[in-house]
Amino acid sequence: MPEVTDPLLDLVRRHREPVVVQTVRSTVAAVISYVVALMLSSEPAPLTAPLTALLVVQVTLFATLTTSMRRVNSVVVGVVIAIGFSSLVGLTWWSLGLIILASLVIGRFVRAGEFVPEVAISAMLVLGVTTTRVAATAWDRVLETLIGAAVGLLFNVLFVPPVWVQPASEAIEGLARRMRDLLLALGDEVRGHTPVAEAAARLHEARQLDHDIVQVDAALRQAEESLKLNPRVREGLLYRVVLRTGLDALEISAVVLRTVCRTLTDLAKARTEEPLFPAETATALRELFTHMARAVESFAVLITTQVTTNADEAEDQLVKELAASRASREIVAHLLLDGVQEHPRQWQLHGALLAEIDRILDELEVEKRSERLVEELDRQSREQREKYPLVDKLRGRLRIGR
Repeated sequence: MPEVTDPLLDLVRRHREPVVVQTVRSTVAAVISYVVALMLSSEPAPLTAPLTALLVVQVTLFATLTTSMRRVNSVVVGVVIAIGFSSLVGLTWWSLGLIILASLVIGRFVRAGEFVPEVAISAMLVLGVTTTRVAATAWDRVLETLIGAAVGLLFNVLFVPPVWVQPASEAIEGLARRMRDLLLALGDEVRGHTPVAEAAARLHEARQLDHDIVQVDAALRQAEESLKLNPRVREGLLYRVVLRTGLDALEISAVVLRTVCRTLTDLAKARTEEPLFPAETATALRELFTHMARAVESFAVLITTQVTTNADEAEDQLVKELAASRASREIVAHLLLDGVQEHPRQWQLHGALLAEIDRILDELEVEKRSERLVEELDRQSREQREKYPLVDKLRGRLRIGR
């Protein structure tokens, strides 16, 4: 029986996805802000309030706070510019061009961010009304903007946005699975004769990892924002640092993995009539790539389950697979050396392959991960102290007082 698909049912199944949550939250906040503006504003249709709420209510609380401030800032600046121009000139083609130019320039100076065009829009809308209505329209627009920003902000404070660590963790694990699959495919590729087209296909897959990394980075940045100023999270900084340093290690490994595929492709081009490696070397390489694939997967599990009981198990598994990879690497190195002594062709590619494998294993090492965590935590703490010196002094006095 074929599966019945329904867009509404699919939406329900995806209710935890950021885009779905954002859609529902923005709609509710916009309607509330419009109702409030109807009661407080003299405008018959105060649409600026729901518009502001739509822009202010973001997926994360941190984004909501920063967006609301920039939005209010841009509208108020635009209104002030319009009031100044209305007292000097009326609405003509040259005054319109002048007010747009002035608004865009001033918007940059007041750091309105992505709302720089809103400065000019607010100024034009206010300037477009009759002179007797300029002041009333101007302050109605400010009032509606404040209502929309306040409703959006209160909505996210009372109904705190979700923490998007899980989607980011799933994205990181998905990237690791694709790297694992590629390593396993390389293990199969090195056995027997490998056509150039097949090796080039693996190289293309490795290049696709760059696109995957961009998507994972976007999910992680959203997760990092959701942890900032979120009362649900106590160890927000630790979450962010663990995931970010872990993704950095995977990103470097993915780049080196692409170089591994390039090396094997070059070998395939040089050995079109023979196997890439002798049978014994190919078997050892396949075992090495298998252990590396498991190590990559264990590394991803470790960095995404750092606060659960599975973390110790994942770390033990990672250490085990890295040790097995190191042992297999030594066997491969001796076999490649023996092969080069008998057939010195393309010896530089053999050396490059070993160096690339070493780099991936180094990036996945538990000790290196710990060093990165400590360095990043120290850097984040130092930046916080430099950015908020008064808060740091207050914390120091509180510690001394204890």
